[in-house]
Amino acid sequence: MLWDDFINSLHHDWRGDGAIDDRLDNPKWLNQWLQNHHLSVEEPPTPQELLALKELRTLLHRIVTQFTANSLPDEKDIAALNSLMAQGSVIRRLAKNEEGYRLEWYAQDRRWPQIGAEIASSMAQMIASGEPSRIRICDNPNCLWVYVDETRNRSKKYCDDKMCGNLMKVRRFRARQKAAADVPTHEHE
Repeated sequence: MLWDDFINSLHHDWRGDGAIDDRLDNPKWLNQWLQNHHLSVEEPPTPQELLALKELRTLLHRIVTQFTANSLPDEKDIAALNSLMAQGSVIRRLAKNEEGYRLEWYAQDRRWPQIGAEIASSMAQMIASGEPSRIRICDNPNCLWVYVDETRNRSKKYCDDKMCGNLMKVRRFRARQKAAADVPTHEHE
């Protein structure tokens, strides 16, 4: 999804070394991200446009945090999301395909406010779908990856069970081992 891939552009090292990589500052990563999501712009972002993208990311993260706390987003945040979506316009077209018809859309603008509007719209679609309760933030405190829990019972705790899940399992095991080793033993005389 566009919105969560965008939020995760602020990458935290999941192993816990404290490294944070803001991938929006990397033009190569940003171009690849645009390609992956079939988005295009005429020019790289100006410093002001880059700042606006980072502010959008912060807004989306704030909304995600509210949903993960079983709360609704602040009305000011929803108003900001609506304002961002209003900066973009698209042309919609019904196109025939093998299964019948599909709805296609094409951005009318190829500047960064349009990209921001598409990201905001992606988040709004998730909220409107009635599934924001599936939004999660990885339980690994060093990772903080945002993802959508698509399990049937909505019990997924980690972005990746093999990486963060195993790392946290090992950490819990080691903490139990250390706690057991630290328990004083009393010898009877």
